[in-house]
Amino acid sequence: MTTPWPPRHTARRPLAPRVAAPREPVDPARIGRRVVRRRAKGMDAGAVANALEDARFDARQASRHEDLADDLRGPAELAEWERLGQLLAAAPAGTVYDPDADDVVQAELAADAAREAELREAMRIAARADELQAMRELGTLEQTEPRDGDEAVRDELTRRAGGYVQDDVDAWLAHALAARLGHYRDPGAREEAAGLLTPPVLAHAALLAELARLVPGVDADELAFAARLATTEPEAAGALAAFLTRIEGTRA
Repeated sequence: MTTPWPPRHTARRPLAPRVAAPREPVDPARIGRRVVRRRAKGMDAGAVANALEDARFDARQASRHEDLADDLRGPAELAEWERLGQLLAAAPAGTVYDPDADDVVQAELAADAAREAELREAMRIAARADELQAMRELGTLEQTEPRDGDEAVRDELTRRAGGYVQDDVDAWLAHALAARLGHYRDPGAREEAAGLLTPPVLAHAALLAELARLVPGVDADELAFAARLATTEPEAAGALAAFLTRIEGTRA
């Protein structure tokens, strides 16, 4: 038994133009620090001290040129040589610089990895939002099943529409959650959805599920009130779903 699909005549608001996935801007200071670390690898305290003196000389020379006043890489390289000099000065004699043993470097790499993961996730969400939008335009959205992460895609579609709720997308997710379609077959995904979807979507899903159990095979047009009630009065819709669950329990 499947939960009837909600009415298909709900109005859909046009989406805003698609936005390209964000790209991390070029950071001259970060480039400068990385260049210093590559050069310093294997250097002892004396070699780093010599490199620091060279960097200080370059900084003095650069200060005489107005066109280099806004340079970010030079000062960053100088500051990094100074940091490495202090690091090796505090280390046992004979220690050579190893970026893999540098806590500052490892913390930056971890932060970079986290940012890259965020960018990849943003690109995935954007691509999936494009896919769902294409299905909407073809009228085939109800023929697909949701995937893990589509809750975030719903938020992206809403953002593209200027914050307006996308009724057809919400109805699609509510129907899938009620009928346990797609990744909602997994109990863990259904539990997680409670913290990812809005109260109206959750109330709509709960109401659809109970109505389908009480009236198997009910026509979709007869359930138009479920979406309207869940949208305008989500708490009341949720209470009604709970009440219907109690009725079903007394019949068992």
